[in-house]
Amino acid sequence: MSEHNERGVWGEELASSYLLQKGYTILDRDWHQGKRDLDIVALDEDGQTLVFVEVKTRRSADYQNPEMAVDDKKICNLAYAADSYIKSHKVTLRDIRFDIISVIGQGPQMDRIDHIQDAFNPLLVLGRCSRKRRF
Repeated sequence: MSEHNERGVWGEELASSYLLQKGYTILDRDWHQGKRDLDIVALDEDGQTLVFVEVKTRRSADYQNPEMAVDDKKICNLAYAADSYIKSHKVTLRDIRFDIISVIGQGPQMDRIDHIQDAFNPLLVLGRCSRKRRF
């Protein structure tokens, strides 16, 4: 496995542990539908909100904070993947949220973890997505 893939897996492990400590319930990790994936799918601590968590891990924030890598294209892919997840799992919860967890460090040393709740609303971006794909 390449170094950046190992770092990503390490970051997802830390993010999952962080969420569990905060009272979240992890429903799925590394869920795939075709080429699209969801890093973490969880219920927040109230058990009423389905949270799709994108994890970004970087060695340092010297160049850019990890969460800045979640651009419009990534948001569109996350929205389509979330829609597939909701349909395939017959989710009936009304509240859905998209979070980002950024992890900075290099295993085993974590320098910082940031949890950005309600980081983006994909409905505001979908108009700029490829016209070929629709919900």
